[in-house]
Formats: sequence, structure tokens, C-alpha cells
Amino acid sequence: MNWKRRWLLILIGFVLFFSGIAALCVWQADALVDYLWFQSLGFGFYYFQRIFYPYTVFIIITAVFFIFFFLNFRYALRRFPKKSSKKKPKPHTNIFLRKSSEKSGIYKSYFLAALILSIYVAWPFFEKWEMFLFYILGPKAGYSDAVFNKDISYYFFSYPLYKMIQERLLYTLLIVTAGVTFIYWMDHRKFSSSEDPLRKSAKFHLSIVFIVVFLFGIWNLFLQRYELLYSNAHEPLFTGPGSVEMQFILPLIWSLVVLLTLLTVAVVHFVYRRKGFGMVIGLGLVLIFCLLARYSNVIPYMANTYLIEANSISWERKFIENNIKSTLLAYNLDAVEIRKFDPVPQPEDMASSHVKDVLGNIPVWDDELLVDVYQQHQELRSYYTFPQVHVGRYRIDGQKRQVFLAARELDTKDLTGESKNWVNNHLTYTHGYGAVMTSASQRGNGNLKWLISGIPPRSKYDLKTEQPGIYFGLGDYTHVIAPNSANEIDYPSGSDNVLAHYNGEGGISIGSLWRKILFAYYFDDKNIFFTTKTNKKSKILFRRNLIKRIKRVTPFLHLDRDPYLAVTSKRLYWIQDAYTVSSLFPYAKSTYIENEKINYIRNSIKIVMDAYSGKLEYYLCDAKDPISRALGRMYPTVFKSFDEFPDELKSHLRYPQDGFEIQMKIYAKYHQTNPDVFYQGEDLWEFAPTGMKKDNHKIAKSYYAMVDLVEPGRLDFILMLPMISKQRQNLRALPIVSCDEPDYGKIIIYNFPKGDVVYGPSQINAFIDQDPYVAQQFTLWDQVGSQVERGKMIILMLGNTMLYIQPVYLQSTQLKIPELQRVIMSQGRIIVMKPSIEEAYTEMTRRVAEEKQEP
Repeated sequence: MNWKRRWLLILIGFVLFFSGIAALCVWQADALVDYLWFQSLGFGFYYFQRIFYPYTVFIIITAVFFIFFFLNFRYALRRFPKKSSKKKPKPHTNIFLRKSSEKSGIYKSYFLAALILSIYVAWPFFEKWEMFLFYILGPKAGYSDAVFNKDISYYFFSYPLYKMIQERLLYTLLIVTAGVTFIYWMDHRKFSSSEDPLRKSAKFHLSIVFIVVFLFGIWNLFLQRYELLYSNAHEPLFTGPGSVEMQFILPLIWSLVVLLTLLTVAVVHFVYRRKGFGMVIGLGLVLIFCLLARYSNVIPYMANTYLIEANSISWERKFIENNIKSTLLAYNLDAVEIRKFDPVPQPEDMASSHVKDVLGNIPVWDDELLVDVYQQHQELRSYYTFPQVHVGRYRIDGQKRQVFLAARELDTKDLTGESKNWVNNHLTYTHGYGAVMTSASQRGNGNLKWLISGIPPRSKYDLKTEQPGIYFGLGDYTHVIAPNSANEIDYPSGSDNVLAHYNGEGGISIGSLWRKILFAYYFDDKNIFFTTKTNKKSKILFRRNLIKRIKRVTPFLHLDRDPYLAVTSKRLYWIQDAYTVSSLFPYAKSTYIENEKINYIRNSIKIVMDAYSGKLEYYLCDAKDPISRALGRMYPTVFKSFDEFPDELKSHLRYPQDGFEIQMKIYAKYHQTNPDVFYQGEDLWEFAPTGMKKDNHKIAKSYYAMVDLVEPGRLDFILMLPMISKQRQNLRALPIVSCDEPDYGKIIIYNFPKGDVVYGPSQINAFIDQDPYVAQQFTLWDQVGSQVERGKMIILMLGNTMLYIQPVYLQSTQLKIPELQRVIMSQGRIIVMKPSIEEAYTEMTRRVAEEKQEP
């Protein structure tokens, strides 16, 4: 072969090869990038599961119903009579060819009809394919509903699928029945005389079809029994069925079952014997009357007006009890421990080690204000930021202490001028670095007590981390390429920068030419292709925001609003709580999460993300939750057992705020377990307001504290939420939940006596506003170029005494940097304000003692 021709062929092949790669990238760029990204996380098999599961379910369901429809039509077509009709065929016409042609045309038509009908029936399974998988893989819950004694998993996994199948198939079967009847009618008209009776095979087939239709109607009635469990006719008093549904509507449903069964037998008898038409008509009329009674409001209205209304508590008592038990179980409140608390005015002695431990852990900083402090003192460079401050507990000098901490994350939006270029955005400034940490308890008029600070992170305590790089976090990150020949800035050091080369497990290799083409097209960024700063080890890192990353992998999970940072000896990690929810728990009160109506929730999944590599790990932490267990069976390569959770991270786990607040929102009414008290609604609770004028009656959020309210004498990290009596300002209860083992998730409700006055936050804030000394100090500070800012009130129980603690900050009108100035402490009407919690407690103890000695 001529060498010129050989080189021409090589060139053409080269062009065609790269043209093919480019075409493939354009055609399936999103799918290819998604696969590579999931594979980089170790979820390659899971990626294909999410793609093929819906199509597999759709194909299987379509095939099953196609066979059903096609066999029915085919059976009907094969029942053609052998005899011709009395009309003679035209001369020179072959009757057998004519019949064969007619059959072939009808055969093709009903083949297509069967295919269309099967796709129509199967399409909802394609749209809700996870419902089918939950039905197949869902385990037993181990507890049953209060009425039909069926395992709760039936309502989660089976009931919605049965309802969808029944609704879809009933209408489809009516179409099939009409089609088969039409076929036999046409056959009878063409090939039999009008006097000939319908053939036995046709009667048999029609009878079977009619029976199936009626059976699906009966099945619908059986499902309607369970539908009663979701009645909202009695709200807002209680949720679920009451006397009307269970003593009037349910018997009507059973009557309809019996009538429909008798009507089925009567219709089949009429088809075979041509007798009993009057019975069919009579049963049909009675059935219609019962249906009208079932679906009209006449019976509920009559029952309520003339029977139930005057004696409603006696009629509804057991149904209210069912609602209470089911709701408490649905929100994991069935094992709440109730403790009575009778406060006494005399605080314990400050010399007590127990008092010192509690006071030494009281958080006197608001995390919202602490963000500004961290940003002013620890950002150090314009390309760093602290998006969020987190609360946790760490061992400091061998003792567990409550702390605030934040990750120093990357934020390049403030880069300006020549520094704002592609190389800096995507090659040089690639990551944040380290964390900062302060003690929760601080002294006013003093410097913050830093436990971790500076770059590189420094700590006087055992809080060092081998790899503090933060490539993945809470910020709005762009894609970066690392490592690269341009060198990454690890952290600033004096007038120079310490450089780094990423060697984490995360990211997708971008060393090859075709991957450069792929990602340049995907990100619409030509510089990815043209840059010469990449090498064989270079990886592209993207989707680096924690929430977006999790939502991309597991969009079916509900996430808590507050992910948090954990500092370990190896790396920094993000922990995200996730919920499994349902709206199908029978007899349970509904609420909302992320604008979705639910009546069941479990914090059954903990998600951990490595801040350096971006690796995601999902752990199932509730062995009693059937939904998360089903997810574990569905995606075994994603969800791990909680036994595999890293030991160093277990000590940093928290009970999530969203879940606790949802639970307490429900418990505010459903703590009344006595049906009579529940009916009267005499002890309703609500979240305590902050009591601050600037908040405009905004309710307080739950907050974390380190106290000994779980086990006396043992400091535990807990989540707490003060609650007041509805339309009153008195404190009614203090719910807490433990975040520490061995009592993690244990909910304890401290109830205050109904007859005694325990002040709420609004009342204490009013006392503070009225205190002459406090008002004088506030006025003085406001006149010297500063602005007084009062923090959120911490309410806790120390021994047998109620303490109300509120920090006071000063903000310069120019710099807007808050400084902790004083701590206000109250035991009721006594108000003290001192530079530290210890001083405030000592003064308050003295004032209380003096007040008791006064005649």
C-alpha cells in the first residue's frame, strides 16, 4: 500500500476516533459524568441500580399484564363457532380464506390492544417503582395497629401498592370485560343465527371475567376498611376513625361485601341458566342503595346529630385512646419518661463540685453572634469564611466540656482584580483549612478562651488533626482540579503561602485527553481542556457542598437543617442526620417536614462525609425502623450497619433538633394520655417564646447543654426545649433528650406543678427590663458608641433550683463585632448581672439567702 494512502487512512481513523468520542460526550455527557462521580464515591453499582430498578419493574409488570390481557383476547378469538351463518357466501369466495383473514386482522388488533392496556396499567409502577421494591423487601415492624391488628409494615409497604393496583386494574378489567363481550357478540352475530344460544365456552369465559371484576370490587371494599384509619373527620379534636366510621360506616362496608358476593353469584347463574334476572335487578338496587348510604353524608350527620353529639366523650373515648397510643408510637414517644420537678428557691452552694461543673459548661454565646466573632478574629484571609458555628462536646484536660466550633472553609467570591481568574478559582484556591474551637462558658470583659485557633491550627489541648484540609463542606464550592502543576495554596504563613498537593481518595481522574473533553463540555469550561497545569494524578472535584452531595446520592431522604462538624485526630468530618418518614401510620396525627405531610418519623440514618476526600458513609442506626431496614435491603452497598460506625465519631453524635422539635410539637397535645383529659384539652402546651421585643414573640428553638438531668451527678450532653401552657406564659415543662450513650435518644419530660408559678422566658425578660440597675447599665452602654445586644435565654435546672441565664453583648456601632460584656442570672424575681456565670451565681445565692432572712 502506498505510504501516502496509509498515512491518510491513519489520519482519517484518528479523526473518526476522536469525533466519535466527542459525539459520545455530547450525547451522554450527563450520564457519563454521573456514573464517574458515583463510581468515585464507591457507589457505581448503586448508580446502575437507580437506573435499572424502574425499568426492570416496568418491564416485569408490563409483561405480566400483557400476558393476562392477550390470553383473554386470544381465548375469546379462538372460540369462534365452526359453523357458518345462514347467509351464503358470494360465488367464487373461499369461506375459509375469508375467515382466516378476518381472524388475522382481529388477532393483530387485540395484540396491540393488549400491549397498550398493559403499558397503561404498568406505567404507575414505573413512576413509583420504589413502592414496588418496598413491598418486596419491606420487613415486619413488630408492632400492630389498634383496630385490625395488622403489622404496621402492611400500611407502609403493602396497602399503598394494593390500592394502586386495585384502582388501576378495576378500570382496566372493565375495559377487558367490555372488549371480550364485544368479541363474543360479534362472533355470535356473524357466525350464528340470532336464535342460537351463546356457546358454553363463551359463557364460561365471560363468567370468569365477571367474577374477576366483582372480586376486584370486593377487594376495593376490603381496602376501604383500612382507609377509614386515616379519617380526618374528627379533627382538630382527634385523628382517625370514631364512632361513625367504626360503628356505622364499617358495617355498611361489610354489607356491601356480602351484597357484591351475592350479586356475583346471581349474575353467573343468569349467564348460564338464563334465569334469576329479577334477583340480579333486586340485588343491584339494594347494592346501589347501600352505596349511596356509604358515600353520602346522611348517616354521619344523623348519627352525630341524634346519637353522638350529646354524649360524645362516652362514644369516642376508646377511639381517642387509639389515636393517642398510635400517635405516640408513630413519633417514637411511647417510651417517654415523666419526672416531676418541684423547684425550691434556695440554690446549692457554689463550693459544690457539681455546681462548678454545670456552670462551667453553660453556653453564654449565641452561635449566630459567634459567627461574626470567628470571622473577625480567625478568617485571616479574604478567601476564608466560617459559614456556620456548631455546638458539641470534647474532652478538654480529661474532662468532657461543651464547646463551639466552626470549619474555616474556602470562599473566593471576595477575590478582586487580577486575583479573580480561572487559575486561582480552579487550581490555586482549592480548599479551606482547619477548624476553630472555643469553650462554651466564657467570662465577660475578657478574651475568648480558644481551644483551637490559628493557621495551621494550634491547640494547648489534645485536639490536633493530621489532615485539616477542607475540600468538601457547607460552602457553595465551584469545581477544582487537584493536584496540579500550578500548586494549591494550603494555608498562609507570614508573607508566603504553604503549598499543597491533594492526595485524597475523592475526585475523578482527569489525566486523559477524552476526560478533559468530557468535563470541558459538561462544565462548559474550555480551560479544562486547554490548561497545561494538569498531570496524570490530577482529579476534578465537584459537587462539594454537603447537602447537595447527599441529595444527589439519596434524594429520597429528609435531612436535618443543621449538619455539624466533628474534629478527630485524623481528619475533619461532617455529620448529617437523616429521617425516614411516612404519611401512612394508621390513627396517627399528621404534621409537616419540608412542606411534606407526614405522621411517622424516625432519625434512623446518620451520614458522615470526610471533609478532605468527600467520601460519604451511610449508617442505619434504628433497628426498629422498617423503612430504613428496607432501604438497607434495597441498597446494601450504600447503607451500613451502625456497628461499623467509627468509634472516634460516636462520641460526637447529637440528637437532631428538627426531629426533637417535631416530636415536641406533637407531644404538646399528646402528653395527655387520659382520653377524658385529652377531650377536654385542659393541659395543652406550646413552645416558649423568646420573650425578646426584637423577636416579635418568636418562639424559642431547642438548644444543647451539658447538665446532669439524665442521671444525677453525671454530666450529659442533652437537647432541651422549654414549653409553656397554651395561652399562658408560665413554664409548664422542660423536655430533654440525651445525646450520650448509654441513654442516647432517651426523652425525659420534667413536669412542673400546675398549681405553682414557674416563670417562663417572657416573664423573666420582663423582670430584667424592670430591674433599675440593669436598665441603668444598658442606658450607659448605649451612650458610648456601643449597642447592647441580649442573647437567647438558657433555662436549666441546677439541683432543685430553676436558673435563667442570659448573656449581654456590646457591639460597636462601627465594627459590629459583638463582645460578651455581662451575664444576667435569675432565679425568679431576683436579677443579678455580673462579668461571669460564677460571680452571678454567687451573688444570686447571697441575695436569695438575704431575702429568706428578712422578716
